[in-house]
Amino acid sequence: MLYPLPAVLVSVADRDGKANLFTVAWTGTVCSDPPMVSISVRPERYSYHMIEETGEFVINLTTESLAHATDYCGVRSGRDIDKWEKMKLTQVQGQYVQVPMVAESPVNLECRVTQKLELGTHHMFLAKVLAVHVEERYLDESGRFHLAQAKPLVYSHGRYFTTGRELGTFGFSVKKRENKTKVRAGTAASGAERRKKNKGRPGRSK
Repeated sequence: MLYPLPAVLVSVADRDGKANLFTVAWTGTVCSDPPMVSISVRPERYSYHMIEETGEFVINLTTESLAHATDYCGVRSGRDIDKWEKMKLTQVQGQYVQVPMVAESPVNLECRVTQKLELGTHHMFLAKVLAVHVEERYLDESGRFHLAQAKPLVYSHGRYFTTGRELGTFGFSVKKRENKTKVRAGTAASGAERRKKNKGRPGRSK
C-alpha cells in the first residue's frame, strides 16, 4: 500500500552488448552520500540475468509522452521482441556503463551494482549512481531543473498518473509559521509598513 511509485524504464545489456528495456516500479533512493538507488526485480524476468552478468543498469525516468512505451515494456518480454525498435526509442551510450540510455527520457541515472539481496519474490539490486544526465530544455537560466514541466509518470495500483500541481517547496511548513510569528510581533507597526514588509518576503509573489 505504499503508493504512488515512480514507474521507470530500466535499460540493461548482456556481455555481448544485446540491450533490453523493462519497466520497474519497485525503485527508489537509498542513500545521498554516496548517491545510491535500488531496483527490485523478479529473477524470472529476462533482464535479470543481464544485470547479474554486467552489474550495470540505467534508470530512465518516464513522462506522460512515454506512458505507452512504459506500459508496453512492462508487459512484453525482450526474449520475444526488440522493445527499443518496437517503441521507437533511441539508444544513447552511457558515460560510465556499457548500457544504453533512453534519449527520450528527461533524466538518466547510470548505475553500478554493489550488492544483491535475495528477498523473496524479488531480488533487490543496490547500486551506486555514477552519473546523472538531464534534458537541458528543463533547465532554467540559473541551472535549476524543473522536472514538473516534463509531466513525470507515477504508478498506483495498476494505473499510471502524471503528477499534479505543486503544493510547496521543502521547508514551506516552517516558513509559514515563521511568517505568522513575524506578523504577530509587528502588530504595533502601521498597516502600510506591514504591507511593505510582506511584499519583499522570500516565496511571495511580487
